[in-house]
Amino acid sequence: MKELVIISGKGGTGKTSVTASFAALAKNAVLVDCDVDAADLHLILNPQIRERHDFYSGHEAVIRPEDCTACGLCETLCRFDAIQESGRTFTIDPSSCEGCGVCVEFCPAKAIDFPDRLCGEWFQSQTHFGTLVHARLGVGAENSGKLVSTVRDQAKQFAQAIQANWILVDGPPGTGCHVIASITGANAVLAVTEPTLSGKHDLLRVLELARHFKIPAFVCINKWDINPEMTGQIEAAATAAGATVLARIPYDQSITTAQINGQSVVELNNGPASQSIQTLWKNVCQKLQ
Repeated sequence: MKELVIISGKGGTGKTSVTASFAALAKNAVLVDCDVDAADLHLILNPQIRERHDFYSGHEAVIRPEDCTACGLCETLCRFDAIQESGRTFTIDPSSCEGCGVCVEFCPAKAIDFPDRLCGEWFQSQTHFGTLVHARLGVGAENSGKLVSTVRDQAKQFAQAIQANWILVDGPPGTGCHVIASITGANAVLAVTEPTLSGKHDLLRVLELARHFKIPAFVCINKWDINPEMTGQIEAAATAAGATVLARIPYDQSITTAQINGQSVVELNNGPASQSIQTLWKNVCQKLQ
């Protein structure tokens, strides 16, 4: 079983479109969306949710009004201005509470509870290409890296149970902790970039991250023909950074049409982008066989 994580240094490079096409081309694959802050793979794969699970991380302080003596010590100690006074009572704004526990520790009346914080939920769903494990982080919630790890762990367990050939992961953009949680221990990453100066800059950052964790890195340039000169520069820079350039994908309005139809482009037609992605998939399979 091989785990491939499709990532990008920045958003909007076509990472999810490539992942959806790979889902259509792969045989016996488990699909994962690790972009828990702004998941969108489900928009193309149209999953039917089979299981739904709450995700808890950290704690939040909650004042019990019947036990609070309104001494105001908690408001004085809170560095995050999360505690507000209203008349003779105090309340805690959950969106401002950082879960540090200082108010809980020093409350003279012991009137503050410290329950686990509900930060989101994760799902196991069925698509016409197989199982999709995905998640949704709550508004303003933190710990996306922990939720990503949860999603990946669940996907691996299911993949092992059905003896899947592939785990295909739609990773988050950037180089933050959620990206690190997405790629750690994977067989390889595929970085999708675009032929712009920012695309080049952010690609090199994500390749540096993959190199740090000693993960083989492949590269493809999406919409390469809108700036052939920059495409050449990116390919040279990626090769110098130790990555393997596998394919170029031309600009093709069929990708947008496919998204509108809730499809991957390889399902829609056999146009220029579709053919390039099919070649890219074959190259990935050869490299990871």
